[in-house]
Amino acid sequence: MEPVAPARPPLWRRLAWTVPWLVFQVFPVLDLVLTPRPVALRVLIGAALVVFTAAYMSVLARFNDARGVRPDFLVVVVLALALSAGFGTSYAGLWIYVSAAAAASLAERLVWPVTGAATLASAVVIVSYQDWTSLFLPVLCPLTAATLWGTRHLLTVNAELTAAREELARNAVVEERLRFARDLHDLLGHSLSLIALKSELARRLAPVDGARAAAEMGDVETTARRALAEVRDAVSGYRQVSCGQALAEARAALSGAGIAFRGPDRVPVLPGTVDAALGWVVREATTNVLRHSGAATVTVDITDDGTEVQLVVADDGRGPTDATAPGSGLTGLRERVGAVGGSLTGGAGPRGGWRLTAVVPLVPAAPPAAEVTA
Repeated sequence: MEPVAPARPPLWRRLAWTVPWLVFQVFPVLDLVLTPRPVALRVLIGAALVVFTAAYMSVLARFNDARGVRPDFLVVVVLALALSAGFGTSYAGLWIYVSAAAAASLAERLVWPVTGAATLASAVVIVSYQDWTSLFLPVLCPLTAATLWGTRHLLTVNAELTAAREELARNAVVEERLRFARDLHDLLGHSLSLIALKSELARRLAPVDGARAAAEMGDVETTARRALAEVRDAVSGYRQVSCGQALAEARAALSGAGIAFRGPDRVPVLPGTVDAALGWVVREATTNVLRHSGAATVTVDITDDGTEVQLVVADDGRGPTDATAPGSGLTGLRERVGAVGGSLTGGAGPRGGWRLTAVVPLVPAAPPAAEVTA
């Protein structure tokens, strides 16, 4: 992740926290007041200190905004050099401000070279004037820089963590939308295909067999009500499609379409997530048979060896065509089966038609924490 700059607080807050650092100004101010000098020189020194302080606070006001060396930073450096070199060790502490300004505003590659130069400059002034009582000032230069650099680093890390949390939240929303869209596709695709099929059958039967047509329309009503209930369940996030339930629905739907259905003699007891995943496979496979295959027979086999379970749905229809190319339904199934550690393959069967195979371990992989199982 690229470094993220924290949001900038209001100007008054950015300036307020710089005030305690002005304590080192006490030395040049005392020198200005107590050392006998011509009035004009005092005014000049005082003006220089005011400009220095204003430039320093300007630098600190854009704390952690590393965009190269700016004029206000250069003013701080030049005035620190001029005052300390011209008026003695009382002004050597100004190099502490140079170190602070460097740590607060310069790019990382420049912070420590500039801080080292400021430390050296402060030490040179003290040695030149032989004021050994002020030797603590050069030591404060790297300490001040380290403090501000650490604060700057913490602010950057905090901003990165905030950005990461926001990105995770956005990804969770996107994932939930995809899950919901997949569930609606799986639920409504099957039900609406069955409704369309039975409605067409009822329309054809109406002129010749009114009772049978009425029965088919009754099935349409039942299917529509069930689809509505399933959609409500999906919206609530509690929908579970068991493999046994999906097989019963497949038998009814395919038989109504005149397609022979051969199912397993028994459905093994499966863990909940595995049972639900295989239920969705049966339902999506049935929907695809009704829509695309033109099959006369559909066969479903389920086997388990105590370690994994295999579900095979095969038909004798047209087999793979452009119409049966993997779409959102099969993509959603692969995601569901993959979420429990399984695999899904589909393609032409050994005797033609379409064959869909799902293999899932009986001890499924734990789903992601952010995922809500439909």
